[in-house]
Amino acid sequence: MSEGYSVSEGRSFPMGATVSAQGTNFAIFSEHAEKVELCLFDEMGQTETARIMLPGNTDHVWHGFVEGVHAGALYGYRVYGPYEPQRGHRFNPNKLLLDPYAKRIDGAFHWSSIMYGYDADNPRQDLVKDKRDNSRDMPKCVVVAPLSLSDKERISEARPQVPWHKTIIYETHVKGFTQLNLAIPSSARGTFAGLAHPENLAYIKELGVTAIELLPVHGFIDESFLTAQGLSNYWGYNSLHFFAPHSGYLNDGDPAEFRHFTQAAHEAGLEVILDVVYNHTSEGNHLGPTLSFRGIDNASYYCLQAQDSRFYVNDTGCGNTLNLKHPRVLQMVMDSLRYWVTEMGVDGFRFDLATVLGRESHGFDPGSGFFDAIKQDPVLASVKMIAEPWDIGPGGYQLGNYPTGWSEWNDRYRDTCRRFWRGDPGMLPEFARRIHGSSDLFEHSGRKPSSSVNFITSHDGFTLADLVSYKNRHNEANNEQNSDGHHSNFSENYGVEGETDDDAILYVRERQKRNFLATLFLSQGTPMLLAGDELSRSQKGNNNAYCQDNEINWLDWQALTKKEIALSKFVSHLIKVRSSSPLLTSQRYIHKPDEPDGKISWCVNWINSYGEPMKDAQWAEQHAHCLGWVLEKIPVAEDSDKKSERLLVLFNSGNDDVLFRLPEDENVIGWKCLVDTRFIDGQGVPSCYEPRGEVPLMHKSLCLLKALFDGQDERD
Repeated sequence: MSEGYSVSEGRSFPMGATVSAQGTNFAIFSEHAEKVELCLFDEMGQTETARIMLPGNTDHVWHGFVEGVHAGALYGYRVYGPYEPQRGHRFNPNKLLLDPYAKRIDGAFHWSSIMYGYDADNPRQDLVKDKRDNSRDMPKCVVVAPLSLSDKERISEARPQVPWHKTIIYETHVKGFTQLNLAIPSSARGTFAGLAHPENLAYIKELGVTAIELLPVHGFIDESFLTAQGLSNYWGYNSLHFFAPHSGYLNDGDPAEFRHFTQAAHEAGLEVILDVVYNHTSEGNHLGPTLSFRGIDNASYYCLQAQDSRFYVNDTGCGNTLNLKHPRVLQMVMDSLRYWVTEMGVDGFRFDLATVLGRESHGFDPGSGFFDAIKQDPVLASVKMIAEPWDIGPGGYQLGNYPTGWSEWNDRYRDTCRRFWRGDPGMLPEFARRIHGSSDLFEHSGRKPSSSVNFITSHDGFTLADLVSYKNRHNEANNEQNSDGHHSNFSENYGVEGETDDDAILYVRERQKRNFLATLFLSQGTPMLLAGDELSRSQKGNNNAYCQDNEINWLDWQALTKKEIALSKFVSHLIKVRSSSPLLTSQRYIHKPDEPDGKISWCVNWINSYGEPMKDAQWAEQHAHCLGWVLEKIPVAEDSDKKSERLLVLFNSGNDDVLFRLPEDENVIGWKCLVDTRFIDGQGVPSCYEPRGEVPLMHKSLCLLKALFDGQDERD
């Protein structure tokens, strides 16, 4: 059924559908296929208008050039080969398959038994091939016109290129951030266009962050068990397309909308980082649907169990594991990453379950093919790379073991800060290591403090407001009998579970929010703020809201109180303090004693509430909750034009107030107070303390002081 089309072998590179003036070249990898057919459809995607056998096969890439097929054409593939699940092969030409390289998808996916490659009603389950054709119900790939070289150059030139040590990440969700913002046109809410709205970008920019990190925006589908319950995969960690933006975030289906968002973000000086899921696909386990990779070449794209290739390696907990050890699968991931950088304007990536990507046959390897490919790539070597350094596979927890140039989500920072401020015993030494940039985890391999992505909360878990309002998770809305989500949250409610009108409880909760936020932005490392935490967004105690596409996750811009606005201003102030001090954004670890850096000596000290250096015995005290952290840079050369700078951060996570004696120094003429979390309304913060005075450090509070030296005043 190829009448009317002139077909030639074309080229095996590049992969996917490549448009030219005369037509389109199609190329798709399948090592074990016996035949591949390109299927073309009418503009409604309902009628198959042509079925063309790809005539070329070069190095397991099937290819063909079809004259007269141009941008906008709808297509899919049928791939022929053995249906032998026990040998890892699940070919079924009755199922229309999506091109792994498709840059745009037309039509929505709907679950039905026809989407499975096997006969779901047969007692032998996936061992029996289903012979029904699914093409009418299957979404279609769309041929997309290439971006011009000048457009690519324009994207490259517009990048803010914020250095790592000055980076502040704002983790957010396309829909959750925009859905309830009435300042945005209703048609744009929940989309990339809404996120690009000047009102949104102005808010993010004014907050002071430098990078927007988006939860997954690659095309994804909802799991069948969720749709059966009226729920959805709101977070989006269920990718099916690695090149096409998720259609639910597009206003009119055009992927260029995402590019327009990154352009608007760059004009505002903001970088864009994508949370990407290359560890598994939405095709699930051996009883999952056949939508793309499974039907194209199951044995190549997925890691299969050695003892029985019918079943999948499940290092992800999602049913399957993408096989990056295969060069063609690795090529696809690399091509995808480059595409999002060069044609969509992305500035970096956060890799979900990144240990999967670096696991070789012998286990996790920081010199794996994936990491080597990234490091030598002329495009990707210069963009930000962030790992979620764990998975559920063997040897899955790899915090601190990633290559140089990578940063990692530091869950030890998260848990330690939570436990310290909750008042857990014996936390001082660990707390000091974490706020100092976790040098014990990263410095040994020559990595910098920015390698540690510090966070108190993220999309996964309690929000900041819930962290100080709930002892227990409340995930009943997820329909899993409240058994899902993290068990150990290290949270506290301070007397009442959830909402309360008790002023004393509300006061300590507000202080604790500020303590967590101040700790985050005053720590060495790269801070990451969860969007909405600065506005006290609550999920009503749900610590696993992955399936809640509703007000539980959406940020309510219309219901902001004076207290919430004050917290947002506090965050903005913290970021300004951080950004203005080299001591808080050091590009290397500061130790005591430290070698002079040119004409400047950098130093860190830890002091007790008497203003004296911490002793070994005091570090070991189980019920010690008070600590002072001194950061300073001192000119060591007579001809230096630099000024001394000293910051003192006072922490008190205990239940008793403390009078903290300031350290004596004849060169210090006073201490300027920059932050004091006991003043939750921003009013009444002392302007300055005497050089040898005492600071009233309330229980559950933090204070940041800046030393004033002779010749300086409070405006310095």
